[in-house]
This record gives sequence, C-alpha cells and structure tokens, in this order.
Amino acid sequence: MPEIRVYLVDDNDGFRDSTAWLLETSGFEVESFASGAAFLAAYAGHRHGDASECLVSDIRMPEMSGLQLQDELGRRGIQLPIVFVTAHGDVPLAVEAMRKGASNFLEKPFSEQALVDALRTALAHSRNRGAGGGMANELLAKLSPRERQVLDLVVASKPNKIIADILGISIKTVELHRANMMSKLGVRSLPELMKVALGHG
Repeated sequence: MPEIRVYLVDDNDGFRDSTAWLLETSGFEVESFASGAAFLAAYAGHRHGDASECLVSDIRMPEMSGLQLQDELGRRGIQLPIVFVTAHGDVPLAVEAMRKGASNFLEKPFSEQALVDALRTALAHSRNRGAGGGMANELLAKLSPRERQVLDLVVASKPNKIIADILGISIKTVELHRANMMSKLGVRSLPELMKVALGHG
C-alpha cells in the first residue's frame, strides 16, 4: 500500500496525541500540529494536491479556526482532502465546511474505524477525481450537478437529513435525487454505488 500521510491539526494535546497514535497503528504516517498557523508554516509546497495526503482538523480552535484554515488553503490553491472533527454543538459549522468542499466531518467521540473509513474514502475520492476514473467517470457524467453533490455526500456517509441541510433542500428532494442517481448509474445498493463513485465500478 502506498504511503498515506495525514496532517492532524488540533489544539487539544491529549486528543492530538491519542488520535496520532490511533492513525499510526492503522498504517498512516502522521504529522501533528497544535494550530492551523503551525501547519501552514510547515506544509511543503511541492506536495500540494498529492492524492496520498489528507488533512484532519478540529473546527473550533483559538487564533485560526478550522474554517479559516480551509479558507486559507483555498486562497493558496492547496487542494487537500479535509476531514473535520467536531463537537456536537459545532455541526452547523461542519455543515458549512462541507458546503465549501470538505470531504467529511466526524462528531467527537468517534470510533477508530469511523476515522479510518473517512480518511480512506476522502483519499479514494480525491485520487479518482485526479486520475480520471475511466468507466466510472463515464457513468458519473450522466448525473446532474445536484445529483453529483448528493452522491459526494452519500459517499461521505451522510444521512439524508444532513445532506438536505448542507444543500439547502428538503429531505424528499434528497430521496428523489438518490433514486434518480442510482437509476442513472445502474446500481441497486449502497455498496455498488460506492464502487462507482470511487472509481472501481
């Protein structure tokens, strides 16, 4: 398996240390930072857009929040897949982050498997977008822009209610888009849908 580097940004020392250990035992290479500014100062420019890199960041941090870090990365043209970790009360902020292009968000506390799955999905999605995706991309081209947005959020394991909140539409409209999407892609189950979405269909 190719080396996967995770940049972990969180101002809580205990959380940062335990999460770094968790990721390292799962086979990831981890670089930890106590702030968004520290990460930006250390990030090597030549690695921009590397499909084997991912950022895991807290939402609420002093000086520079996760959303401000996301905005700054965008201003610098750095396209890293981002998984945000957040407390329950920060879900509206996490929804805003997803609207801006974050790959996923996880509510604390979360399981080891949930974090690993979120990272692997974010990386696979990023890699597929960069590499073209072959036949899968031919299928995905059939989707409307809104159906593609719904697909991205389904791949991020978001329930219909959260998808509706992020896109500003009703749950019934989400259900309609999901049904149309699965029909166009010729899939009948979520696992089949995931395979197509991640370029393995």
